[in-house]
Amino acid sequence: MRYPPHILEEIRARLPASDVVGRRVRLKKAGREWRGLSPFNAEKTPSFYVNDQKQFYHCFSSGKHGDVFTFLMETEGLSFPEAVERLAGEAGVALPAPSADTREMETKRKSAFEVMELAAAFFEEQLRGRLGTQARAYLDGRGLGPEIRARFRLGYATSDRYGLRDHLAAKDVEKELMAELGLLVTGDDVAVPFDKFRDRIIFPITDTRGRVIAFGGRAMQADAKAKYLNSPETPLFHKGQVLYNLHGARKAAHDRGTIVAVEGYVDVIAMTMAGHANAVAPMGTALTEEQLALLWRHADEPILCFDGDSAGQRAALRAIETALPSLEPGKSLRFALLPEGQDPDDLLRSNGPAAIDKVLEGARPLVDVLWSRAVEAAPVDTPERRAGLAKSVRAMVAGIRDETVRRFYRDEIEGRLRSLSPQSDGALRQRYQRPSYQGGSRRGRMDDPAPSPRITTTFNPLFAGATGASGHAAFRDREAMIVGSLLVHPELLGIEAEDLAALSLDDPDAQALRSLLLDVHAETERLDVEVLGSRIARAGLQMAAERLSSHVRPGDRWVLDPHADALRLEDALRQAVILHCKSGALNSELRQAERALVDDPTEANFAWLCDVKERLAVIAGAEAEVDAPDPGGPPTL
Repeated sequence: MRYPPHILEEIRARLPASDVVGRRVRLKKAGREWRGLSPFNAEKTPSFYVNDQKQFYHCFSSGKHGDVFTFLMETEGLSFPEAVERLAGEAGVALPAPSADTREMETKRKSAFEVMELAAAFFEEQLRGRLGTQARAYLDGRGLGPEIRARFRLGYATSDRYGLRDHLAAKDVEKELMAELGLLVTGDDVAVPFDKFRDRIIFPITDTRGRVIAFGGRAMQADAKAKYLNSPETPLFHKGQVLYNLHGARKAAHDRGTIVAVEGYVDVIAMTMAGHANAVAPMGTALTEEQLALLWRHADEPILCFDGDSAGQRAALRAIETALPSLEPGKSLRFALLPEGQDPDDLLRSNGPAAIDKVLEGARPLVDVLWSRAVEAAPVDTPERRAGLAKSVRAMVAGIRDETVRRFYRDEIEGRLRSLSPQSDGALRQRYQRPSYQGGSRRGRMDDPAPSPRITTTFNPLFAGATGASGHAAFRDREAMIVGSLLVHPELLGIEAEDLAALSLDDPDAQALRSLLLDVHAETERLDVEVLGSRIARAGLQMAAERLSSHVRPGDRWVLDPHADALRLEDALRQAVILHCKSGALNSELRQAERALVDDPTEANFAWLCDVKERLAVIAGAEAEVDAPDPGGPPTL
């Protein structure tokens, strides 16, 4: 239902954001806000902030932000109504009474859930009873013993045409409701409605709250027309919007940071038995956009695990086609393909849980599977065939809606297309061979063999120097902004001293002034500009302070104003510290990657270098966004 804005505001007012978030994230007071490690990304430096005044959280490492309702949706996979209902109960806020029409609809819906629960309990009882002997023997043979049967509420529909119908009728359930919920087969040519599920193992399908909304049935007879049969579309069940076992998998998915989608009910159970309780499955159809959105609510890179046969490969291609338009920065898929002719249940029974682990550990990125399937679809041994491949792959990439992701995919695919050229081997050999040295002098020819003919982007030995120069300037300017702002506003040391002490600084002036700031902060209970100024003078660091201030960029010089807005200043300083830590670690990694590529120009080392530079570009983009002229000042939380 739709909740009035004033109700949502009342819930927020009664439940401080730090209380709700603090149940999952260890928070520490930082000025007007709370700070902690991101619940969405693994990190060592806290970049997750909560503001009780604004009832808001923001995670700088992942870019996620929102209020208490969004937080529950992001971390626990709740729907918006579920999050509102839970927090309203905690806050003691009465939700508005529904209208007469809404009340009637909710009553009918509640009655429908009750009927489905009755049906599920009936099927469970039949499996445990005398008529379920053969079904139990079949499940035992598949390794699905009593414990796992109880966990997934497996049941059995007997061959009786009217067993469930008569059982529900005895409990005053109307046949019209049974038919509406897909439990009976009806029609103009059906004189007497009869049970839809007969002589089948029953798999209850639940919503995200664990309520039974549909059933899947596996035939016991080998000659049955349909091996698997699902409930039809009903008011409770829309199969393209539901994932089997999502209710049972979402906690494990959150704890592990990923979720695994397999093809069927038994596959989900097999994965769970193998130690992967974060497994779900679509309803026997190709993955839909709605199901993909559900997966992305629980993990940034879900793993799709398909059977190792032609059908599994076709399913992988359909999933790629569905996912490509919806890809966003940080949101993608990985693919784990099983050995040919095996599904997770087969693999578990033949090779044990370790075999399942190995398959999942080998999950490949979406772009790799896209490329592999395209190349394997037809020969690429002529210019015309390579042109056909290029046209088809480019068309798929063009469907990505997000401009940034589309650009990176286009660059990746173009690089791979160039690698197909027959001339690429010789060109790459000259391009990437290391210079040979003899007697300390450089010889004028390239002797070493190219270690990897697959690298397709020119490596320039001067590449590192150009990057390092601009990167060093930005590093120095940011150091000047951080330390310089604290010289003018030493009261902020109360919340920034710990971060300042851990900060990596290259500039000697910044290092000397940082040491003095920390010493004075440790010695003085109340630190003000006059006390700090006299200490700077006694230490002979006035020139150092002036030099440091001169390096503060024009766009940042407002932080040196003694009357700068305190909240704006805190936000700007916090962002600068986060960017400085991340860029410092990445610049160090960049130098390592550059040295590795010069020493050993393999494809792996080149890919490492490109990855580091891409991450540095993200940091540079974030810094450029912060530096952009804004009449309102730096963005605040």
